[in-house]
Amino acid sequence: MKRFAVLVVFLVGGLGLSACQEMRETPGQGAHRLLDWSVDTLNNIARQPQLKSFVKHVPTARAVMILPAIVKAGFFFGAEGGSGVLMARNADGTWGYPAFYTLGAASIGLQFGIQDTETILVIRNEGALKSIIKDQGKFGADLGVTFGVVGAGMEASTTTNLRADILAFTNAKVGAFAGASLEGAVLARRRDMNEAFYGQGATPEAIIFQGRYKNPKADPLRSALARFR
Repeated sequence: MKRFAVLVVFLVGGLGLSACQEMRETPGQGAHRLLDWSVDTLNNIARQPQLKSFVKHVPTARAVMILPAIVKAGFFFGAEGGSGVLMARNADGTWGYPAFYTLGAASIGLQFGIQDTETILVIRNEGALKSIIKDQGKFGADLGVTFGVVGAGMEASTTTNLRADILAFTNAKVGAFAGASLEGAVLARRRDMNEAFYGQGATPEAIIFQGRYKNPKADPLRSALARFR
């Protein structure tokens, strides 16, 4: 299995959207909330001086995964989780419609704290995109993904990870967390949200690769991505 390198750029920033928002909602409501939050996440990360390289990489990206709120918490036993959207470019260069995913992980080790982060994965080639869609599983194992870490204020282009297949830009909105990493996080498709948003049978393959499903409610997010040229 091909191993994909992932560069993670961390920034501890100000307060943003809270991942602790009341989650008593239908899958359809959750899908619409994620789309709204994703637009905010794009804007938040794009205007952070420490993550200015994000703006340079989006125009050449094959796809992006936007995770507006990943909550990490732990005291020796750590856990994290959050939902997001995966979007890829069409053949004509425009942005396609989103597929909904969730990210979760649990680990045991020396860790303490709580952190609320917003993350965007810039997927740079077809192989990495196919790996995420067809081989959903654990980063670093099932997906064959490895991670490099860059501290706040460091440019992605100045690291040894220039050949990374996926660049992960993370803005920590609340708290600090020792040893925070996407390594070992489990990625899974949100069938409930995909079908609530598009209709029965809407899978990531059908949405992203086949272009069989569309919903104009996603157009504001598509337009927000199209600004990065």
